[in-house]
Amino acid sequence: MSKLTKNKKLALAKIEGGKVYSIDEAAQLVKEITFTKFDASVDMDVRLGVDPRKANQMVRGVCTLPHGTGKQVRVLVLCTPDKVEEAKAAGADYVGLDEYIEKLKGGWTDIDIIITMPSVMGKVGALGRILGPRGLMPNPKSGTVTPEIGKAVTEVKAGKIDFKVDKFGIIHASIGKVTFEPNKIMENAREFLNVINKLKPAAAKGTYIKSVYLSSTMSPGIQVDQKTLLD
Repeated sequence: MSKLTKNKKLALAKIEGGKVYSIDEAAQLVKEITFTKFDASVDMDVRLGVDPRKANQMVRGVCTLPHGTGKQVRVLVLCTPDKVEEAKAAGADYVGLDEYIEKLKGGWTDIDIIITMPSVMGKVGALGRILGPRGLMPNPKSGTVTPEIGKAVTEVKAGKIDFKVDKFGIIHASIGKVTFEPNKIMENAREFLNVINKLKPAAAKGTYIKSVYLSSTMSPGIQVDQKTLLD
């Protein structure tokens, strides 16, 4: 068993065992239990009552956080020459096509998201084995394969995130930074859970949202009362 660090002990001492916190309390508490020297991410874990192995119970979607993620998102746009200026004007960090496809084939993945257009998916699709395991493969369902390149870049830069339930039935996402004010953490968390709640598959039976936890990088999890999050 690993030894508890001093900061871990301090963090655990602030969390009442067995207590389910309101989002107001949790948004404040997650700041108090974070002792990292860097601006840690605030993460949200939502356990769902679905079976992800069944296609009709898969939950995935997109959410635009009201206050963004606090993270500088590095965007690569793979597009035809006529869309290059549109992508650059919207704030894309890297724009091009063939030269970046070659870089990706060579192992370059110093980016957070790739946005492309339907007409070049034939070329991008060949990178599936490289991009898929890293979660970088563009997908129409997440809005990263679209003819509206500029709009897609703007939304991602403003705080649009995509998410998908994992094989354990859990959705995990970063919804801000610990330097955010508690009300901004709360509003981002509320928007995120409400989006998930609207995506309940018709085939899912019983309790849909089983538990919600808020944490930061390297901090313990705080269980949140979902009733204080849902509209």
